[in-house]
Amino acid sequence: MDTGAEKTFIENRTFDELQIGDNASIERRLTMDDIKLFAVMSGDVNPAHVDEDFAKSSRFQEVIAHGMWGGALISTVLGTEMPGPGTIYLGQTLRFRAPVGLGDVIKVTVRVLEKDAEKKRVTFDCRCTNQNGRDVVEGVAEVLAPVEKIRRARTIMPRVRMAERAKLHELLDAATQPEPVAMAVVHPVDAQSLLGAYESARAGLIVPVLVGPEARIRQAADEAEVDIAGFRILDVPHSHAAAEQAVALARSGAVHAIMKGSLHSDELLREVVRRNSGLRTERRISHVSAFDVPTYPRPLFITDAGINIAPTLEEKIDIVQNAIDLAHAVGIALPKVAILSAVETVNPKIRSTVEAAALCKMAERGQICGALLDGPLGFDNAVSEAAAATKGIVSQVAGQADILVAPDLESANMLVKQLTYLADATGAGLVVGARVPIVLTSRADDAITRLASCALALLLAQYQLKKAP
Repeated sequence: MDTGAEKTFIENRTFDELQIGDNASIERRLTMDDIKLFAVMSGDVNPAHVDEDFAKSSRFQEVIAHGMWGGALISTVLGTEMPGPGTIYLGQTLRFRAPVGLGDVIKVTVRVLEKDAEKKRVTFDCRCTNQNGRDVVEGVAEVLAPVEKIRRARTIMPRVRMAERAKLHELLDAATQPEPVAMAVVHPVDAQSLLGAYESARAGLIVPVLVGPEARIRQAADEAEVDIAGFRILDVPHSHAAAEQAVALARSGAVHAIMKGSLHSDELLREVVRRNSGLRTERRISHVSAFDVPTYPRPLFITDAGINIAPTLEEKIDIVQNAIDLAHAVGIALPKVAILSAVETVNPKIRSTVEAAALCKMAERGQICGALLDGPLGFDNAVSEAAAATKGIVSQVAGQADILVAPDLESANMLVKQLTYLADATGAGLVVGARVPIVLTSRADDAITRLASCALALLLAQYQLKKAP
């Protein structure tokens, strides 16, 4: 059957067509949309599922799926795949073996165990397995199988748009192919910072090397109720030694990424940019946020809200190129870069407009490569084609920006926080421009943000390794 027919039609397998051992499967990644829609439909607003602050204090330390979400997926396979249309659900047993967290990829499989020819009943083994091969739900279903062949046009359901993290999940999907990246986790001596590494390792994104006081790391693991028996631990006495050791691991090639644990960002970055660290490049380091804005149709990269306070024109060249390289790493072949200012015309009294024009000219002359640049652009014109058209701006970038370059840290920081608190946006983040990507986690980060930040690091590390001579 051709792919188009599979997408357009839904077809059953009759009782006579089914054989003992036949099986069918679907896969689904758990998103916050799934959890909230299930809560709306069922009325189950248990805070373990819908309250991220409460979930952080629970035994699982994160939001988890409703148990019956797995049961609903089993019903989906039985009703749409095998036996399919015409099936009557008679009974189902379920046993919940492990929690399902945000970002987990669940494979739902049903397999024919028994057939009752007289009653046309079929018994199925039902199993939901996560990306690590662990069974999270198992049970047995009994159905009345259809006896007549049914082939119908597949009903196209309306798309429900939730103010959630679809773009961050796309980053996770993009990171499912490469091998996990070896990552030094610096001073993970509290439960929250250790969980970031644990969850990312469980998702197959990183192979963590925990660097810090071993006794405190193990105490943090006990507090978080996670098993780190398979993780390598490098025992050092304090946070500064942990930062120094992590940089040494990256310099030697033993790891290809670094994650901040329970220490101040300045302490880690000071070691990274130290003259003899071996991680400095010809570029200035900068911070890039990858934002999921519910009202914007693509991931939105914003730079620099974390490191460079008042960058010069020369420093902005590196900031722009760093963001372009990250966009390339996640699969955006020709990112559109908007250089932001307060107005769309060059005004000598507003330095950011002059520098925006200079950056665009540099891109034309090949001093900045791999992207389309335009600026100065106001924020409205960068993200809204209607706003750009109203002002008569003809541009390949206006209204379609992939990357927003703010004039300085203050404006970038305010933009990021406005999107977060007023537009329900969520962003992962990464320090780029060094020889390895650096994840700067925050205690306020939720599970999907930590995972997406590690996915960014994985994709950039793979990109840098491919480009290396």
